[in-house]
Amino acid sequence: MTKQLIISTSNDLVRIAPDRIVCVSSDGNYSTLVQADGEMRMLSFQLGQIEKMIASQLGSEGNSFIRIGKSLIINRSYIYYINVPKQKLVLSDVTTFSHTVTASREALKQLKELLEKEVK
Repeated sequence: MTKQLIISTSNDLVRIAPDRIVCVSSDGNYSTLVQADGEMRMLSFQLGQIEKMIASQLGSEGNSFIRIGKSLIINRSYIYYINVPKQKLVLSDVTTFSHTVTASREALKQLKELLEKEVK
């Protein structure tokens, strides 16, 4: 059985396979988890706490997640399109869904360079 990320609060519990997580964005003291089926879930955790959960629960499978700037964690397997000047990042599985987010030029430039190095 593949590892699953379990996010538990006093009121609810979310159990999700890492490959179903597209991204997690920061919203103050909360975070919004975007799933591959398009569903969005508000979590009462800051992004840093989510990042620690990913690292501790998923181990090496957590390496597919990248923190971009202060407000975004993305699943690298969904990266479809990066436009640095427009500060635009499209996360997509190319067939069923597409989710567009914005990030700083510097963060997107670093992400683009990281992906280019992996190809070489």
